[in-house]
Amino acid sequence: MGSNGNNRKLLSPEREDLILAALGDGVRTIAELAGALQVSEATVRRDLHSLENRGVVQRVHGGAIRVGGDDEKREPLFHEKTTLRAAEKERIAEAALALIEDGDSIYLDGGSTVLALARKLGSRRNLTVVTNSLMAAAELMESRHRLILLGGEFRPLSRTLVGPLTTPIGEALHIGKAFFGTIGFTAAGVSTTDPGEAFTKKLILGRAGMSVLLADSGKFGRASLVNAGTLDDFRFVVTDSGIPPEFMKILKKHNIEIIQA
Repeated sequence: MGSNGNNRKLLSPEREDLILAALGDGVRTIAELAGALQVSEATVRRDLHSLENRGVVQRVHGGAIRVGGDDEKREPLFHEKTTLRAAEKERIAEAALALIEDGDSIYLDGGSTVLALARKLGSRRNLTVVTNSLMAAAELMESRHRLILLGGEFRPLSRTLVGPLTTPIGEALHIGKAFFGTIGFTAAGVSTTDPGEAFTKKLILGRAGMSVLLADSGKFGRASLVNAGTLDDFRFVVTDSGIPPEFMKILKKHNIEIIQA
């Protein structure tokens, strides 16, 4: 890929186009890109610097990901999510844990804040845990809780099972308490970048007796591509002390109880 049939060296714009094609919708390491283009890693780093300045890629540890022009709608990589507002997420998870009692049937959505909650469930007994998150399932597979996984299409970016194939199991269940994460949260409700993920969120919202949104204050006022539920779908919002006052008013208007961690 690094040269044409006459062994001509690629010009920088040509390499950049090939890098964007190689990135696709996923993450690629610098070594992978260098191998695909048959150029040095130093050359790839220079091209990535140029592309990042143009706002079409984002550098991550050891590699890069292609992004759209609107950063508000871009979904962070999973390992990025776990490092963003980590202290707030731990406090939110601890506050959410107080809503769970021994013997409850609960649902755990994808997302790093919900994953933090999954890691705290060892203090509870005899739970039935339904989840579409492979990360949450990995945390709970050695626990004594009953664990049920939704089927579905694997979504690598969130490491979840999503889409219409989650319907048969989701519709068969009656879940007491469901805990959701979100990418965006506005007065219109919660939103995500992926239609399949939105489908599964809405499916479970319709099967849960009580739905709880776990969202750090950085999520408020951010709208992503696809609506995944309205404010009226939630009974609780667990957040941190940075929640904007205008959102306090909006949530109270919808009779949503706010828990500030």
